[in-house]
Amino acid sequence: MNEKTNTLLTKEDFTARLALPKWLLESYRTFHETVTDKTFPCYFGMGGELKGELRYAYVTQKDWSNLPSALYAFLKLFDDPKHKRHGLFVFVEPFETEADLEAYRKQFWDILQYLHDVDVVEWPADSPRDPDHYLWDFHFGGEPIFVFGNAPAYKQRKTRDLGQSMVLGFQPRRIFEGLKGTEKGGIMSREKVRERVEVWDQLPKHPDISHYGDPTHNEWKQFFIGDDIEPIVGKCPFSHKEMKSE
Repeated sequence: MNEKTNTLLTKEDFTARLALPKWLLESYRTFHETVTDKTFPCYFGMGGELKGELRYAYVTQKDWSNLPSALYAFLKLFDDPKHKRHGLFVFVEPFETEADLEAYRKQFWDILQYLHDVDVVEWPADSPRDPDHYLWDFHFGGEPIFVFGNAPAYKQRKTRDLGQSMVLGFQPRRIFEGLKGTEKGGIMSREKVRERVEVWDQLPKHPDISHYGDPTHNEWKQFFIGDDIEPIVGKCPFSHKEMKSE
């Protein structure tokens, strides 16, 4: 078998003779079956998976050290001006037994905090450091990125359950060009997806879901939403390096 760790994975890598963990192969299989279901709400995820535009990485419970290099490599793809709408999905080795949603949420934010702490690129000077600011956004490698968590503990919001692994989706803001919050294309696309999400979940849109730049909205709250229709309360678990010393 060929060794392929510490690098980005493509759709084809999961069917090649690579030394990939069994849990990862099983998790990817479920992910693929879910997002390519004809009724799956997210057109972009479905299209990206079918066209082979998505990229993947994975971490174990004990070792996340390959993730920063995988994310840097993923962002490097956008140096090509002909880039397509790439998304990165990171599979986390499952817990020994399925946990409650709070355990996955904690690990999700721990992973983002780890990525921030080891990132060698400073955030842009004009980017808010405080998650309570409505224009706060997560940055890595100098890029603003929307990150969203999916986990098996979601029982009502089935669109957020992509298999036995927690899955982190990374979407650089640049892939939303022409589809931003207040742009016509963005409004139409977002509403179509959200209507389909409500059908899948049999729940109304989560109250913390909005669009980036909404002054009444905290972006961090939609990174890992609740399995209900209750607004998230409390402080964001994330702390910027510059604010820790204050």
